[in-house]
Amino acid sequence: MILIIAAFILLVISITLTRKLKLGNSTKKPLNLPPGSYGWPVLGETLDFLGAGVDGAPEKFVTDRIEKYKSNLVFKTSILGEKVAVLCGPAGNKFLFSNEIKFVTVWWPGSVKKLMGPCLATMGGEEGKQMRKILSYFVSPDAFTKRYIKTMDLVSRQHINTYWQGKEVVKVFPTIKLYTFELACRLFMSLEDQEQISKLAALFNIFLKGVISIPVNFPGTRFYKAMKATYAIKNLLTTIVRQRRAVLEQKKNSIPTQDLLSHLLVSPDENGKFMSESVIVNNILLLLFAGHDTSSVLITMLMKNLAELPHVYEKVLKEQNEIASSKEEGEFLQWEDIQKMKYSWNVVCETTRISPPVFGAFREAITDINYAGYDIPKGWKMYWSPSFTHKDESLFSDNKRFDPSRFEGAGPTTPFSYVPFGGGPRMCLGKEFARLEVLIFLYNVVRKFRWELQIPDEKIEYDPMPTPVEGLPIRIHSHST
Repeated sequence: MILIIAAFILLVISITLTRKLKLGNSTKKPLNLPPGSYGWPVLGETLDFLGAGVDGAPEKFVTDRIEKYKSNLVFKTSILGEKVAVLCGPAGNKFLFSNEIKFVTVWWPGSVKKLMGPCLATMGGEEGKQMRKILSYFVSPDAFTKRYIKTMDLVSRQHINTYWQGKEVVKVFPTIKLYTFELACRLFMSLEDQEQISKLAALFNIFLKGVISIPVNFPGTRFYKAMKATYAIKNLLTTIVRQRRAVLEQKKNSIPTQDLLSHLLVSPDENGKFMSESVIVNNILLLLFAGHDTSSVLITMLMKNLAELPHVYEKVLKEQNEIASSKEEGEFLQWEDIQKMKYSWNVVCETTRISPPVFGAFREAITDINYAGYDIPKGWKMYWSPSFTHKDESLFSDNKRFDPSRFEGAGPTTPFSYVPFGGGPRMCLGKEFARLEVLIFLYNVVRKFRWELQIPDEKIEYDPMPTPVEGLPIRIHSHST
């Protein structure tokens, strides 16, 4: 442990010295920086930032400093070796979401960039824009109606029959991850080999632990383990990509041309340029990550809320039974059925308000910025927190109370106050995918079971997403018994 800390300190010192040499002697007028503190030498306030997540309240890092510095718009800090301006509330969200490319660009900590490589999450500017266009076609509403719903419904039923039916106790989080990962593999790569899926899933669990970590590639660290897992994942994905390319070149009639992998292989950008093999692999890795882990967290927290709130469960069950009563026995869901799940979706939205699947995200200032009267120099990092905004009493009255009615009609009235999927040009591409994935699973599970929490006060920590430390074990009761 001492060696790991020492290595991290040396890394941060070298980065700091390099930047100072680049800056040289400046003759510019003094900057009016936001209020705040850089914290400890080298470490900054990183431990407080990560510790708030471990305690299950990532918003506390923001609220404590707003109160301390009497600034509810912006404050400065130092996180992961970077000077950071934290922009608070809807105004900060709007500024960051609305000024992509003009003032800010996407930025992730070194651990994310080193593990992911060039892909949609890590690339900004025109190249990132072109990449987003290619990927967005595959997750368009038209794609949902034609490709996704039947497969999602089928995989959901099979998963429940295999892992839930006949069981007394189920650990929700690890079990749901099996469902969402298999679904992502099927939809994105038409991969149905259970051995390959299981191998990839095991590697992803190691990878996920190191996504947000100190990027010290030293044996024993989370990052070191994640690097090894990522190398193995990319090797497996490269093999799959090459096999698909060979099949496409042979133009066989049985090829799965409608999945994401084939789409990336045959679709150039607006300039006629195709993605390289490595970038395709990186984007598949990203979408397997984003397409299953955030959804796993969301479904898990949804199951927790329904167990704690029987009156909400009963309303969801009533709505889903009404939809099922209009269908033939065994008939798959249709797009029209999803649109009828209004109360259920309000419950999902309130779940993401209280427990947003992501703790926040970073941007980088690509020019000197004046925000709220303060100077934010070019190169500084900027951070926004959905957890803070979602729990602001001035935006959501009685904010600790679970109230799906907040999302009736047009939903929250203040723009950029509800941001579980981000906003602007970089809004999460998988928002509609997640909606389908969650509602279809809910339709199948709620009509089969009731459940109760085995550990009512189980701790939830952000690592980096809200995760029950014991996996949320529940005791399930079949309606049929």
